[in-house]
Parts: sequence; C-alpha cells; structure tokens
Amino acid sequence: MKLVNIGFGNLIHDRRVVSIVSPESAPVKRMIQDVREKGLLIDASFGRSTRSVIVMDSGHVILSALTPEVLSQRFDETEEEEQRDE
Repeated sequence: MKLVNIGFGNLIHDRRVVSIVSPESAPVKRMIQDVREKGLLIDASFGRSTRSVIVMDSGHVILSALTPEVLSQRFDETEEEEQRDE
C-alpha cells in the first residue's frame, strides 16, 4: 500500500484512484455537484482554488489545490518506489 500526498498533508491510496481531471469542464462541474448532493465529495483544497479533481473507485470525489500534472508526478514517483522495493 502506497499513499500519495495530494496537498496539505492529505494522503490517498494510489491504487484506489480512477482518474485525475481538471475541474474546468461542464461535465466535471456537474459530477462535483452530483457527488456533493450524495455526500461523497471530499474537499482537500483547504479553501484554495480547486486545480484537480480526483475520482476514486469508491465513488468519492476529492478536490485538490494541486494541478493534475503535479499529482501525476507524485503518482509516478510512488510507482517507481514500488518497483525498487520489489
């Protein structure tokens, strides 16, 4: 199990992530509103502007203040660490 820092000390399990997307498009904004109404939205941006939306396999959606590019790099680093440990 590897945890990835998504900003401000918040960690998520790397293998539970389905996708990381930008919050700019209308479909993503609708998805955020839908999961907010269902109580599955986790705002990990700490009041800062949301730069990425992380979709989890459990149906939860996490908002992060880090860009998708930065998060992608962090996931790549975690994957490299896993390969070295094996």
